[in-house]
Amino acid sequence: MDRRLSHDLQLQNKMASLDIRLKKVNKVYREGDVIAGVVVVQSKGELPHQGITLNMEGMVNLLLSTKSVGLFEAFYNSLKPIQLLNYNLDVIKPGKLPSGKTEIPFEVPLKPKPGKTLYETYHGVFVNIQYLIKVEMKRSLLNKDLQKQTEFIIEYKNQEEKAKAKPVNFTITPDTLTNVKKQNVPQFKVKGHIDSSCLQITKPLTGQLTVESCEAPIKSIEIQLVRVETCGCAEGYAKDATEIQNIQIAEGDVVRKMAIPLYMVFPRLFTCPSLSTNNFKVDFEINIVVVFADDHLVTENFPLRLTRF
Repeated sequence: MDRRLSHDLQLQNKMASLDIRLKKVNKVYREGDVIAGVVVVQSKGELPHQGITLNMEGMVNLLLSTKSVGLFEAFYNSLKPIQLLNYNLDVIKPGKLPSGKTEIPFEVPLKPKPGKTLYETYHGVFVNIQYLIKVEMKRSLLNKDLQKQTEFIIEYKNQEEKAKAKPVNFTITPDTLTNVKKQNVPQFKVKGHIDSSCLQITKPLTGQLTVESCEAPIKSIEIQLVRVETCGCAEGYAKDATEIQNIQIAEGDVVRKMAIPLYMVFPRLFTCPSLSTNNFKVDFEINIVVVFADDHLVTENFPLRLTRF
């Protein structure tokens, strides 16, 4: 009898499903918007339930890298998740839903908690800013509750800081390098420019470089986009740099004195406008990397400032 009851319950769970569909296909919203959509319930047969609830939540989750664990006790208090947004809604009260497909509309105002700011969505390694809508259908003790969640994207509506062109000219030689043993580096000279180190996040980084001279053959030239995430508090900070993407702009022993274009599009979600708060910071940099034929490489670093507008 117990086995038969268990089988019947499994069948009932398979016969019912829960989903969330937002009206905006791209799921991009700004503070002050109303998030509208429908909760979709599908069932084979009449579906009794104990109510459907919706929770909209925005969180900043901070993580300490393994190299920083144990350095500062104060870190552990400052690394608690930061709740930016929390809204609960009763979508429908306990009752029964008919067989087939039922769509229940909802509207939720997008407002932060008092004293909080809605930062842009960002998926990092040690800093993660995420916004979720979760829907749950409560059922009787004998049936499993149904749950579903979907992520939506936040972008700034306004931003005081606007992108202003800040061209950067550079010359890379063995003498300009730091933290490198000069005896392992061949004589070379690379000149170039970045059109701006302050950039609107929806526009690409552009520029060019030229290998003026190099006594050793070159294997590759690359540009790396790096995120620099800082977590901590007044007692101390943990700062970690991790690569987001690497683009090869030249392969092989490039022709000397020929301009090579720099072009990089910033990946969505893995970048955001540069951000600084009391508990965390998110900055970005690019590295220009020259790899020689013997696999030795040299790197020059350039800080970036990203804005939404």
